[in-house]
Amino acid sequence: MTAKSESVKLFTDKAELVSAVVTEISSLDEAYKYTMDLCGKKEACKMLISGCEQNLSNKAEQLCATKIGKTIVAPALAKKEAAALEKQCEENDFTLIKDSVRNHLGGIDIAFTYADHGIAETGTIVVNCPSEELRLATMISEVHVAVLPKSKLVEKSYDLESWMEGNMMKGDYTAFITGPSRTADIERVLAIGVHGPLELHILLLED
Repeated sequence: MTAKSESVKLFTDKAELVSAVVTEISSLDEAYKYTMDLCGKKEACKMLISGCEQNLSNKAEQLCATKIGKTIVAPALAKKEAAALEKQCEENDFTLIKDSVRNHLGGIDIAFTYADHGIAETGTIVVNCPSEELRLATMISEVHVAVLPKSKLVEKSYDLESWMEGNMMKGDYTAFITGPSRTADIERVLAIGVHGPLELHILLLED
């Protein structure tokens, strides 16, 4: 087994231990198809409207019963990549959001992003967010799909020291993401997806 293969295996094992889903892909087309299939299988994310349990007018009840279509956000793709993803979204009747993410905080089904690096020893992906758009996408979606080129895998977090120094000079927000969002209250009851995505899907791209 080569060093690269060992890193991929270690990363996969560690990521799956924290409930991430890891899949190896050979092209971006596979990543788009994976995302379409995933979005098609999940229930649409619905905006929670308070007061729907009360006695309401017919018009208000219709608003509460409204089912919002499925939405994918991909704010940091190159123009060609965004066009390819948008085409597939149109074919599947999904809405693609490429900017102004703050205007859609109540109903994002899937965030599609790249990961800048992956850390094998912890199964962590690292996403540098120079803009609010990307930061919000990774935080408010129900499902986060992250494409991680295998060449961006490192063994330990210390291997990213010089890269992190450069980012700190720019003042960017950098997220270290290990599995889906999880938290525990004072009674130590684990809850998934309270402060972030319910699911994390990592697509390891052969490059």
